[in-house]
Amino acid sequence: MRIVLLGAPGSGKGTQAQKLIEKYHVPQISTGDLLRAAVASGSDLGKKAKKFMDEGQLVTDELVLGMIEERLAQEDTKNGYILDGFPRNIPQAEALDKLLSKLQKPLDGAILIDVDFDILLKRITGRRTCDSCGQVYNIYSSPPSKEGACDKCDGTLQHRSDDNEQTISSRLKVYEEQTCPLIDYYSEQSILRKIKGTGDIEDIFKRVCSAIDLLNK
Repeated sequence: MRIVLLGAPGSGKGTQAQKLIEKYHVPQISTGDLLRAAVASGSDLGKKAKKFMDEGQLVTDELVLGMIEERLAQEDTKNGYILDGFPRNIPQAEALDKLLSKLQKPLDGAILIDVDFDILLKRITGRRTCDSCGQVYNIYSSPPSKEGACDKCDGTLQHRSDDNEQTISSRLKVYEEQTCPLIDYYSEQSILRKIKGTGDIEDIFKRVCSAIDLLNK
């Protein structure tokens, strides 16, 4: 199983990725994790990435692709992988396809977890996190029993400063402008599968698994 997970901030992509790892025994390859690991290891790619980051610049696509190539050479990717956070635009997708073709590990599919804008806003702006144990709640869909307090440890629930409507709307606009064209890109390759990302987490997971199983037939 070799897939790219697509979805806007708040779509539940991270939750579904963790469940897919457990079911299919393939690693999730997140570009953010790769960058942090490369910088921490002090590898050549890590040193180059750190230089860009220290200067407040975006790490180049070439460097990110180099890290992905190194990661895909590891033994645990033999049965597949879940790419998350890359590609974010068409040029990255085209470069990724060339790399995966060279490695003889092309994508089986792109899974889009599709959620309406209004629901995404509620999911993100409604998030509250316990400052003691890290438990996450949502005041709209999964509120705590007592307002402002964690059910597990009675810790104080915090609202992240960047989980506000203006910031989230800006992030969603960037996603729409840069990432949404990937939907057409993978549709043209006939490997896109769109999953309704609302309802119970387990129901969404069943839809994702059904789509993956069809790709592998």
